[in-house]
Amino acid sequence: GSAARVHRHRHHPRPHHPVPRRAHVRARLHQRLHGGEGAAGHRLDRLLFLSRGKTVYYGPPAALPPFFSEFGHPIPDGENPAEFALDRIRELEGTQAGTNDLVQFIKSWQEKPLSRAVSSASTSPLGKPSLSLKEAISLSIARGKLVSGTSAASTQTAATAEVATYANPWWVEVWVLTRRAFTNTWRTPELFVLRFGAVVVTSFILATIFWRLDNTPKGVNERFGFFAIAMSTMFYTIADALPVFLIERYIFLPETAHNAYRRSSYTLSNAIVAFPPLVVLSLAFTGITFFAVGLAGGAEGFVFFALIVLASFWAGSGFVTFLSGVVPHVIIGYTVVVAVLAYFLLFSGFFVTRDRIPGYWIWFHYLSLIKYPYEAVMQNEFGADPGKCFMRGVQMFDGTPMGKLPVATQVTVLNAMSKSMRIDFNSNSCITTGTDILAKQAVDQLGKWGCLWTTLAWGFLFRILFYVTLLLGSRNKRS
Repeated sequence: GSAARVHRHRHHPRPHHPVPRRAHVRARLHQRLHGGEGAAGHRLDRLLFLSRGKTVYYGPPAALPPFFSEFGHPIPDGENPAEFALDRIRELEGTQAGTNDLVQFIKSWQEKPLSRAVSSASTSPLGKPSLSLKEAISLSIARGKLVSGTSAASTQTAATAEVATYANPWWVEVWVLTRRAFTNTWRTPELFVLRFGAVVVTSFILATIFWRLDNTPKGVNERFGFFAIAMSTMFYTIADALPVFLIERYIFLPETAHNAYRRSSYTLSNAIVAFPPLVVLSLAFTGITFFAVGLAGGAEGFVFFALIVLASFWAGSGFVTFLSGVVPHVIIGYTVVVAVLAYFLLFSGFFVTRDRIPGYWIWFHYLSLIKYPYEAVMQNEFGADPGKCFMRGVQMFDGTPMGKLPVATQVTVLNAMSKSMRIDFNSNSCITTGTDILAKQAVDQLGKWGCLWTTLAWGFLFRILFYVTLLLGSRNKRS
């Protein structure tokens, strides 16, 4: 069995505006009685109403009409008994006498044979004696939810044995938590719209700045910049997921403290709910930038670029989720995210290649989340066609004082170099290929698929670490 509890905490000051508070309490009761699948109220066998710390009603929902009828306030036909009770209690609280008469009436009403018969018929179909209010609350604390038992033996067992079991199987918990999280997400579509808008605007800006890059040395350098900014954008954009658990923590802690569900169930459902939006964001970013920038690889390159963008979003989401389980405040979390992501970009291999990073910092290079997607897109671009040329003949003089000379002079110098070095090359000879570029950038340790799997693994690792923080940060000490 189970019971619903509606309470007004004694330490809460009485508000000046009664309507918002009444609406809040009614919403809480309505959610318990009518939310979810079907009429959940029919599955509740006990209701507990508290007014300023005192019990004004305790019994089955079916007993509400006779209770208020005997109290002198019959419930009109067709009206919801629970909502009528809330309104009547609220009205009494606004009078000078308050709910004292109702408190005294519930004490005397519970002693009547009729009330006991209604309560027994509602809660004990087998004819076994029901628990008292004190026993039901004691068992509720032990089990993690307000329930009514059926025998004194079960009460004794719950009071003396350490409770380490859960009401539902693991997969049921995952399903319920996932559905609840999807419902909350559906109720706040503006959050996803803002994130989607940020990705689209960023994609549009990058696509227009790096429009149709050519295969010259300047185009190569501009590709470097596009890849570094694009991959880091994935991580900065996903940082808005940081407050999710920081907000839900106040719900998560009491629920898990009462063994409402397993922490592993919450971790898995959190990952399941976070993944579908990442797919949409990845497709939007890839669709806008890939062809506009003129990246290589064709259809296969497009698919891989979309996958590595999705893997980057996944790793970033896991990283931010892990931080939300560690930091105590959202402002601290954002500060840490921005700082750490800046370090990741610095050691990714874009600003300083791996072979130029000091040995005492090389460990940070391998911890950089941006390193692996950056190297993946580099190999997808310059490794798709190893023989593709990105520098020919006199283009080798670009960026040097020789580059300012007339083309004819550059060709003369090039021919002289060819004769001096006894190497046959001219203005059409290929100087640098995609393989040469990857070697120069020290992108030669993992293949593009190895970088993709590593990026995905980072996302799973941070989810596991998030689960560890839940275990360490909210140990269940109830028994």
